[in-house]
Amino acid sequence: MSMDTSQPGRHMAAEIEEAAGVFARSAALDLSAPVAALGLAGARAFYTVARGSSDAAANILSYEFMRELGVPVTSLPPSVFSVGAGVAMEGTAGLVISQSGASEDLIRAAQGMRDRGATVTAITNVAGSGVEGAAQITVPINAGPEQAVPATKTVIGSVGAGLALLSALSPAYASRLGGSVSGFVGVGGLPDVDHDRLRAALLRARHVYVVGRDTGFGAAQELALKIKETCAIHAEAYSASEVLHGPLQLATNPLTVLVLDTGAPGTAESIDNAVARFRATGSDVHRIAPTVAGLTPAAAAAAILRHIYPVILDTALALGHDPDAPVTLSKVTVTR
Repeated sequence: MSMDTSQPGRHMAAEIEEAAGVFARSAALDLSAPVAALGLAGARAFYTVARGSSDAAANILSYEFMRELGVPVTSLPPSVFSVGAGVAMEGTAGLVISQSGASEDLIRAAQGMRDRGATVTAITNVAGSGVEGAAQITVPINAGPEQAVPATKTVIGSVGAGLALLSALSPAYASRLGGSVSGFVGVGGLPDVDHDRLRAALLRARHVYVVGRDTGFGAAQELALKIKETCAIHAEAYSASEVLHGPLQLATNPLTVLVLDTGAPGTAESIDNAVARFRATGSDVHRIAPTVAGLTPAAAAAAILRHIYPVILDTALALGHDPDAPVTLSKVTVTR
């Protein structure tokens, strides 16, 4: 669906349109030289540090890295280093993702990880940032200025940049990612009928669950955040395996459920089960998968974001919000 760029939300609309190209450029980066020079392929574990949308991108990447490299990948809170004394990091890699690279806690975390023995990579969109200065490798998102407060093209670009790093670590993965890069160039929004159906569902929603598994869980975290920050609708993200425990009870109240299917290996049964269980409660359930075939699971998660961002934008506008500038938020959140 085409988006009018002359009205409120015009920056977010334009940036969504740029996102597929940003992914393709960032995922195609050749990082083999710096990765080899620093011996990053020998890391026994990867630790991500990020906040907000960047943390969702980190979650998407963590599943892909673990599947391909066979080493643990998990998130550390920045406060371990920005407030606390840090933890031992010898023989590990740190991955700090930040659109601006300006938050003080992320700068301290990058420096703290490096001081404690980690090889630190920064994924950022702003050259010369504090996070970049503290890292040993920088993977530029190269998305250009992002003016809307809600990040879109830089989130999708962060996933692409992380996959470029993974390609340098795993040549076997690099050959598969090449097909995803080619396919992603044409990734756009959903067909009009699906766009309108999801928009109508969000407009009548009181509470939204966004459910995914594997790389789809990170995408679910990002979309739940976008629904909250642009539409002011309550939304929560869950793993398809966890949501069927206590959280399922909320389906006794009116509930809209978006189930994200990235096609990751071994996830089909839990995705099918979540769809069936929520439909059995009478919830308004919508299953969403990429419209482009042949994507790796992380690229598929990024494609789903590209599909759904325009729906969230149009929902926000219909509710009278300007998604470019949510009233309580700013582009750079400074935390310590």
